[in-house]
Amino acid sequence: MGSDEAYNFVFKVVLIGESGVGKSNLLSRFTKNEFNHDSRTTIGVEFSTRTVQLNNFTIKAQIWDTAGLERYRAITSAYYRGAVGALLVYDITKHLTYESVERWLKELYEHADPHIVVMLVGNKSDLESERSVPTEEAKDFAEKKGLLFLETSALDSTNVEAAFTTVLAEIHKKVSSKEVVRGPMSAVTLNSPKAEDTEKKPCCKNI
Repeated sequence: MGSDEAYNFVFKVVLIGESGVGKSNLLSRFTKNEFNHDSRTTIGVEFSTRTVQLNNFTIKAQIWDTAGLERYRAITSAYYRGAVGALLVYDITKHLTYESVERWLKELYEHADPHIVVMLVGNKSDLESERSVPTEEAKDFAEKKGLLFLETSALDSTNVEAAFTTVLAEIHKKVSSKEVVRGPMSAVTLNSPKAEDTEKKPCCKNI
């Protein structure tokens, strides 16, 4: 357990998408390098952390996972609050999970910071013979919506590391370029409380 000084940034990243697409296994593969064949539906919310090195910076990724089931929608706004990145996951073998991507995206943008970094993730790429979502179709959709895109396999680890680190690198780029300077995004910089103070003052004068 390290102290706050052990890292430069804390980034909250949320996993969203339908139930059963492999969100929990992506999380456990990235944070613990584990895969659970007997994975049960997540009830409520869980999160795990992992610290990564990126361009001489130490970033603590706080990855949140929730059930994709409608009945847990009550947790929505708290779940998205402060998130600076999102992995929107579908199952490449189940076209219905891909069809719901647009709805998840709409919900994400309704509750999260507009500058949030989003990656569309086609999971279960190890089941190529059962594929029902063509790579090009999903890639084109991602490009049209301004999303990052990757296909992954939590089972055999393909692109799992790349998916998370690409999102973290993109968040870091936005924070460093000061493209993101308001709202929950200002909370990502652990070591610069002064920057946060200056963000808050102008908004209060306008009231």
